[in-house]
Amino acid sequence: MTDSIDCAAMAAMLRHAAGGVREHEGELSRLDSFGGDGDHGTTMVRAMAQLEGAIDGVTDGSLRTLLNDVGWAIMGTDGGATGPLFGSLFMAMGEAAPETGAVEADGVAAMFSAGLAGVRQNTRAQLGDKTVIDALVPAVEALEAAAADGGSIGAALEAAAAAAEAGAASTSDMAARFGRAKNIGERSKGAQDPGATSISLIFRGLCEGAKTCG
Repeated sequence: MTDSIDCAAMAAMLRHAAGGVREHEGELSRLDSFGGDGDHGTTMVRAMAQLEGAIDGVTDGSLRTLLNDVGWAIMGTDGGATGPLFGSLFMAMGEAAPETGAVEADGVAAMFSAGLAGVRQNTRAQLGDKTVIDALVPAVEALEAAAADGGSIGAALEAAAAAAEAGAASTSDMAARFGRAKNIGERSKGAQDPGATSISLIFRGLCEGAKTCG
């Protein structure tokens, strides 16, 4: 496990996250079929292909460039709110990233805090509305808390991934208030929100990917 994350490490972590999303394409689309078009998995796989293409194009070794380029690439993904929400996450992270060098746990937390702020600029959803926010907020809060306590990058990312997974699971008991699923209201209970599930997969992928960096 690395003590800091530079452009190369983040690229490896992002590729790991993309692979995790791709493995769960069917599950994500199944969850989306409860109240949406049933294509969230397909859309996320397209977004991850855009992400991987952006990684391949980064040649300056800059963490900021990497995250900005990934964000812009995902932003162009067709498929409802997926592009704007996930794209704004990475773009805002890029704005908070250093142009050169690496970041330690506190820097990772600062980037994700900025990413959450970027997502919030693109949605009015709050905790309890059965959206990406229900996984992203607890993940970022856990990451910030672990970093503030002096935890390692590995410990901070593990805390964030666990919080994201718990947040996504909690959406099963919620009635959707955004997107197509809001049209079925209480009937949306019983299934996790696909967007929140995607967030949890990304955090878990980043966490597992970080373990391969040293």
